[in-house]
Amino acid sequence: MFVVLLRFSENKAAAGRHMPGHQEWIRRGLDDGVFLLVGSIQPELGGAVLAHNASREELHKRVEEDPFVAQDVVTAEIIEIAPGMADDRLAFLR
Repeated sequence: MFVVLLRFSENKAAAGRHMPGHQEWIRRGLDDGVFLLVGSIQPELGGAVLAHNASREELHKRVEEDPFVAQDVVTAEIIEIAPGMADDRLAFLR
């Protein structure tokens, strides 16, 4: 599984212009079963995505397709986590 950190860059002011495409990118990730959770990094530092059901290479390609990434609104960092122990509600991640 992965955590994707999308931290605002110097081009943060362009976020509004690219928001519809970014939201569609999020919706596609959720619909495809790759994104489990999407939220904001507080206080207004960017966003974060919890992802699975994709290889690192597939996720990297998907992240590069985010209009926020393509237009340098955010910089992306992908952190891979090898699940060890988890609450039973997250058993599907093991």
